[in-house]
Amino acid sequence: MSAANAREQQWFGHPRGLSTLFFTEMWERFSYYGMRALLLLFMVDAANGGLGMETRQAGAIYGLYTFGVYALALPGGWIADRLVGQRRAVLYGGVLIALGHFSLAIPAMPAFFGGLFLIVLGTGLLKPNVSAIVGDLYTDKGARRDAGFSIFYMGINLGAFAGPLICNFLGEPRDGVTWVNWHYGFGIAGVGMTLGLVQYVLGQKYLTGAGELKGEFARADSVASARRSFAIGLSVIIALVVAIVALSSSGILPLTLVGFAKTTGVTVTVLAALYFAWVIGFVCHNSTERKRVGVCALLFLGAAFFWSGFEQAGSSMNLFASELTDRVIFGWEVPAGWLQSVNPMFIILMAPVMGMLWVWLDRRAPSIPVKFGFGLALLGVGFLVLAWGSSSTGDGSKVGMQWLIVTYFFHTVGELCLSPVGLSSMTKLAPDRLVGQMMGTWFMGSALGNLIAGLVTGYIEEMAMPDLFRTVAMIVIIAGAVFLVTSPVIKKMIGNLDEKSAAS
Repeated sequence: MSAANAREQQWFGHPRGLSTLFFTEMWERFSYYGMRALLLLFMVDAANGGLGMETRQAGAIYGLYTFGVYALALPGGWIADRLVGQRRAVLYGGVLIALGHFSLAIPAMPAFFGGLFLIVLGTGLLKPNVSAIVGDLYTDKGARRDAGFSIFYMGINLGAFAGPLICNFLGEPRDGVTWVNWHYGFGIAGVGMTLGLVQYVLGQKYLTGAGELKGEFARADSVASARRSFAIGLSVIIALVVAIVALSSSGILPLTLVGFAKTTGVTVTVLAALYFAWVIGFVCHNSTERKRVGVCALLFLGAAFFWSGFEQAGSSMNLFASELTDRVIFGWEVPAGWLQSVNPMFIILMAPVMGMLWVWLDRRAPSIPVKFGFGLALLGVGFLVLAWGSSSTGDGSKVGMQWLIVTYFFHTVGELCLSPVGLSSMTKLAPDRLVGQMMGTWFMGSALGNLIAGLVTGYIEEMAMPDLFRTVAMIVIIAGAVFLVTSPVIKKMIGNLDEKSAAS
């Protein structure tokens, strides 16, 4: 098929390449969320072939893993922009993800940690770049492009919905079921990513030049320079890892897994603060830019608070579903991981409703800080519901699934208030020359939140679940209240976004 004919192919009124990327992302999210729904349960399980880890250690591994998935989006984007292009980055990333899942299917500790490492590397390459190719399919930035992204994000949630259903059905041990195995679930996640790769390779002819190296970065001298920079950076990272391992092994730098996770969180927070201070103090050109970058810093903090609670879906809330929730329906026990499909189901149902609500409100719609405040407050309300429900489990009894379902409802509405607004706001508030960097800070906020979510799970061994969930609720509600109370000040800092081009 010629490039011209490929370009003319349509899929529901959009470039035919959108279908290729839709199903690639759908299968990648299938594998990611399917495996994530199994991960912590597998690590703490000691009776059915799991690793039998303490909750604190398992939570730290979970936090570091999910942190890495988001944090490596930054170097993954750089590799695509400077070395291989987005199209090949997606292919390489998908291969690494599939190999990682198949490695997890091998019942051996080295294969387990190797698999997590491969998935982190692969997701860092695939996740940011498949979205970039979607934008590259469109020649304009109008409504048709926005509609294309809406279709694309539907693929994300379809994959996130189906992954836990299938992977946990095959992999999560349940009373009276003898044919399931943790490693079957990990393996089927790899099969899903492989299906995504097959259709991606077959559908590349429809991408018609999208996702290739462009402009000055496509020049041979630029690629050669990028390769040298990559080699130097990789060498420094390897040397640093070897040094840390050597110092830890010798006892000079005693470092536990939990301690390393906590140190990583503190380091990221300090670096983020220093970065924003540097940009505001030395990079911004005028007071308008400084105020708006300051708002970006506040949104980074809000995102970190939000995701530190929301991403407990795969950690503390998954343990609650497994250990303290009555999941028997008509004599059949529902896999605990199935409850992680509730959130994407609510998103599929409610995202159009929320979108229409903001359009209908138009200029009466809440401001950016108010939406952040609502999002954090609703997240907290969800945890208060869970704290209420878990208070009935002190005598060893279990509670119904409705407690988690209601919690996920509040969390989903909170996510729809905060997440799309945060993504859009970062691109609007940042000076044009700093948009990529500000988006990077947004992903780092997500990474930091994921890390904290894993660490919070470790406190289950020290705190009763009602107290843990109540504490999380109070923290995020206070954070939301701060955004709501200070919203007039933040709105003044934002100013008139229509004047952004003049200020950039």
